[in-house]
Amino acid sequence: MKYTLAAAGCALLLTGFITGQALAVVNTTPPSKIDWKVEKSWDLPAKPLDLAYSLDGKQVFILTDQQTVLVFDNMGELTGSIPVDKGVSAIDIAPRGERLFLINQETKAFSDLTIDFIVDINTAGSPYLGLATAPVTITVFTDFE
Repeated sequence: MKYTLAAAGCALLLTGFITGQALAVVNTTPPSKIDWKVEKSWDLPAKPLDLAYSLDGKQVFILTDQQTVLVFDNMGELTGSIPVDKGVSAIDIAPRGERLFLINQETKAFSDLTIDFIVDINTAGSPYLGLATAPVTITVFTDFE
C-alpha cells in the first residue's frame, strides 16, 4: 500500500513539475517586437476570395464569390466592377494597373484583361471645335524619358 501511494505521489509531483515547466516557458516568451495598427477597413458587399493592390496605391481589386472583381480607390470608394466567369479563383494586376490577370480553376484557363479608367473632366466654359457632346479620348504616354 505504501508503495502505491508513494508512486502516485511521485507521479503527481512529476506531473506538476512538467506542467510548471511548460507554463514557465509560455510565460517567459519575450514580448512581440512588432507594432501594428489598422490603417483602412471597409465592408464588402460579397465574400472576398482574392485581392490585388496597384503598385501606386491608387486602386484595390477584390475578387468576390459573386463572380465580380470590385475596384476600389485607396479611400475605400467603389469605383467600378468587372464581371468574371464562374470558377475564377485568383487575380493579379500588371505593375501599372492597366491589365488584370485571372486564373479560372474550373476551366483551367488564364485570362488577360486590358483595363481603362474613365475620368470625367469638367469642360464647362472651355472653347471647343465640333460637337459639344462628342466623345474625347486622351492618351497619356508616361513611359518616355
